[in-house]
Amino acid sequence: MKPVAFEYCRPDSIAEAVALLAEFGPDASVLAGGMSLGPMLNMRLVRPAALVDVKRVQGLDGVVMQGAEMRTGATLRQAAAMRDAHLMQSVPLLALALPHVGHFQTRNRGTLGGSVAHADPSSEIPLALATLGGAVELVSKRGTRRIGAREFFVDVLTTARAPDELLTALLWPLRRAHSGYAFDEICQRHGDFAIVAIAAEAVVDANGALAHLALGLGGVEARPMLADTAAFLGRTADGKLAREIAAAAADAADPMSDLKATADYRRALVRSCGATVLAAAFANAGKP
Repeated sequence: MKPVAFEYCRPDSIAEAVALLAEFGPDASVLAGGMSLGPMLNMRLVRPAALVDVKRVQGLDGVVMQGAEMRTGATLRQAAAMRDAHLMQSVPLLALALPHVGHFQTRNRGTLGGSVAHADPSSEIPLALATLGGAVELVSKRGTRRIGAREFFVDVLTTARAPDELLTALLWPLRRAHSGYAFDEICQRHGDFAIVAIAAEAVVDANGALAHLALGLGGVEARPMLADTAAFLGRTADGKLAREIAAAAADAADPMSDLKATADYRRALVRSCGATVLAAAFANAGKP
């Protein structure tokens, strides 16, 4: 199949891109890497009047440290991010998640910002950003605003981005002291969409007690889900605690059912895979 006819626009600057989005509004689609949008266009799941290609917009592919955050431009390609040693060391959860994203070939075209803007509930990059409590930068003719990743994702393929806004950057909190990170997912084949993905950031104090925990679940509900872990803080971070937290997260989840898996199966995966990921995060806490 082929896309419907559309007007192709290739701006050279953020200002030009924003002006186009203001002109076309909800009738425009933004093209960054195109790894998700391309197939959707061909299958006519989206039918834009205009396609705004931002791949050549200057200043959208950089990596900059800003205070306690790493700022990654929206068009930074996934493969380029993996080659950036400073970024991978500063944001270990992203480093652990990226090898699970698609395949080598797609990571050479796919972008960090495009994955977040697409908001697939099984996607690894949105899950990592939400788990870390990162943020999204949006620019329009009305100005620039920042929104937390946990508020940015609204539903399946739905975000808080307004039609006239351009996603320009992702803001990643830097690695915490005494922290451990772990990521894993269950899928039918490597590179497929995750049936369930688990991301964890844990801080363990000098006495071995859990001081901070963020546990993110992907592919379970309509958007990245953060488990409520407050009741487990202060306890010894060991395998027993990992199993308790994973079981509580599974019980609290409201998993979706689809052709890949039932809700009950997803809940069971959260319980088993979650315990493994949490145990790994606890074990990694405090390591350089």
